[in-house]
Amino acid sequence: MLSKKTKYAIKALVALGKNFDKQSINISTIAETEHIPKKFLEQILLEMRNAGFLYSKKGAGGGYSLLKKPCEINLVQVIRLTGGPISQLPCVSINFYQKCEECKDEKTCGIRDAYLNVRDATLKVLSETTIADLIDKEKSI
Repeated sequence: MLSKKTKYAIKALVALGKNFDKQSINISTIAETEHIPKKFLEQILLEMRNAGFLYSKKGAGGGYSLLKKPCEINLVQVIRLTGGPISQLPCVSINFYQKCEECKDEKTCGIRDAYLNVRDATLKVLSETTIADLIDKEKSI
């Protein structure tokens, strides 16, 4: 399951993506529009700015804007930044690998084998889905 932090990060990126190439949006506007607690959103946006997704401007007319085009930000990047591993088992994680305590032999573990396939399929979908795709989906509704 996605963490609230990850869901809020995606919602904020979609809001900023809809405003791409326009003026910055302030935190209060995003928080109110997307129903995200403002203090939590501040932390999320700061983390995404530090990771190179966002630009921030202080003062009058300030706020946040995307540094990259919405089509250049995929969901796997956001999830890894805000939520950690993509895989459901630590022994199949690419970036957060840990050996399962109860596993005798990873090479013959049927559960691990199945979840390697799940991880790969999930990575494919999340790598191919961008913020622009989510914006387009909202427009079609």
